[in-house]
Amino acid sequence: MAKTNATAASPNSQDETIDKLTLELRRGVIVLACLSQLDEPSYGYELQQRLAARGMEIEQGTLYPLLRRLEEQGLLGEEWIVEGSRPRKYYRLTDAGTRARAELKEQWDEMSAVLDALLEPKSGG
Repeated sequence: MAKTNATAASPNSQDETIDKLTLELRRGVIVLACLSQLDEPSYGYELQQRLAARGMEIEQGTLYPLLRRLEEQGLLGEEWIVEGSRPRKYYRLTDAGTRARAELKEQWDEMSAVLDALLEPKSGG
């Protein structure tokens, strides 16, 4: 009887693998998703809700560090606005952020087209 190196993955480990791979895919698009929603200034929770309403749920522990990083990179600006009794930090696209979003969208469109072609079933083969 021949031994094989491949072992059958349990359904739970297969689900965990898919979850990890899905997380990697999401990490790759989260910057563009955030930049896409900042044409108008928005505070973090508002941005999180706007993204979730459109199908892109992002946890606060992921979103806020990302917003700080984009701000440090000069892609976002900030301003504090007091509404009611508490101040809120609003984020807005800078000119550099607008340019970056346009370039990232162009890159996304190109990669998406390539992936669509790669994932098409091959015919006549």
